[in-house]
Order: sequence, then C-alpha cells, then structure tokens
Amino acid sequence: MKRNIFDRIPEDLEKEVFEALVDGERVKIERIISKGHRSPESGWYDQEQNEWVLLLRGEAVLSFYDQPSVHLHVGDFIHIPAHQKHKVDWTTPQEETIWLAVHY
Repeated sequence: MKRNIFDRIPEDLEKEVFEALVDGERVKIERIISKGHRSPESGWYDQEQNEWVLLLRGEAVLSFYDQPSVHLHVGDFIHIPAHQKHKVDWTTPQEETIWLAVHY
C-alpha cells in the first residue's frame, strides 16, 4: 500500500508521536513527529540496537553523554550506535519536526 511520509500528521501533538512503518525481526523503521518536544531532564536513551535517523522537516538538537551536541537541520542524518547514551534537547516549537528512524 502506497503512503506518503507527510500524510496523516495529527493536529493534536500534545504528546510526541512514534509510528512504526516497518517492524521486522531485525529492523524497525518509524516515523517520529515532535513539536517542541524534548527528552526528560534526567536520564538518557540507552538502546539495545543501532539507530540511524534522518530529519525530514523541522530542526532538532541531540545531546550525547560523552560527545558534543549536534544540531540537525532538514536533510541531516546521524548514526547512533547501540548503547551510545543520548537525548533530544530541543525540537522546533513552531512546526512539526519529522524524523525517519531506522533501528537495527
């Protein structure tokens, strides 16, 4: 079934949206929609799988436990190895930030 990554964006974005597009045994591809969302102040994401992220719309700032922060703009992508502690410090509050995340 054909779909468009920019279709069906919810109007109510009080909570960040995580939508699995493909969920296989070894790979998961998801669309994430943020609008001014950020990670909680305490704690870090420490994932079991590698993650590759492409920013399709908006902007975001990712912070890492042991590396400098990264400001992502439209078209930027980043590879986050398994167990690299990270968090989202900022996403564009005026418009949706749309991520394509591949977990493998």
